[in-house]
Amino acid sequence: MASKTEKVLSILKLQPVVPVLIVDDAKSAVELARALVAGGLRAIEITLRTPAALDAIKAVAAEVEGANVGAGTILNSKDYEAAVKAGSTFIVSPGIAPGVLAAAADSAVPLLPGTATPSEVMTLREAGYDVMKFFPAEQAGGAAMLKAWSSPLAGTFFCPTGGISLKNAKDYLSLPNVVCVGGSWVAPKELVAAGDWAGITKLASEAFALKA
Repeated sequence: MASKTEKVLSILKLQPVVPVLIVDDAKSAVELARALVAGGLRAIEITLRTPAALDAIKAVAAEVEGANVGAGTILNSKDYEAAVKAGSTFIVSPGIAPGVLAAAADSAVPLLPGTATPSEVMTLREAGYDVMKFFPAEQAGGAAMLKAWSSPLAGTFFCPTGGISLKNAKDYLSLPNVVCVGGSWVAPKELVAAGDWAGITKLASEAFALKA
C-alpha cells in the first residue's frame, strides 16, 4: 500500500489543480489533453459519466505525451477494471464501496477514494489509505471543514473536488493537509465545443500558477 500511496502522491503533486473532465467526444479528448498539458496540467481526470469516456482515456494515454490520465466516477469493480484496461494511471471514486476497495487491492493502479465525513476517513485509514478525495468539497463543509480535520485526522491528505474555482482554490491550497484540488473550470464546455485549445491552455496556465 505504501508504494501505491507514493504513486498517487507523485501524480497529484505534479500540479495544484487536477482537471476533472466530462468528455462527450473521444476525438476532442486528445486536443483537450494536449492543451491542458501545454498549460502545465499533466495529471488529468476523465470521468466515466459518458459513453465516450473509456475511448477518451485510451486515446489520451496513447497519444498525449506527458499526460497522466486517470479515470473518475468509478463506482464498482467493473468500472475499475475497464478504466485500468483503457490505460488509466490513477483511479478516482466519489465515495467508498467494498467492490472498489477490493479492485484497488488487486490492482497496481492506485485509487484516490472519495470521502465526506470523518468516519469515512477513519475507515479508509484502517484500510491503509492516507491520501483521499474530499467530495463534494464545498457542499461538505469546504476549506473550513478540512482545516478542522487537520489536527484530529493528522497524517491524512486530500484532493478536494466539487464547487472549486479559481476564486476559492487558494483557500484550499493554503491548508497543510491539501495536496491539490480538482476542478472543471479549466476546461469549460463552451471552449471545448469551440475547439478553443489556446483558451484552455491559458486557463490551465492560470491554474498551474496557483502553485507559486
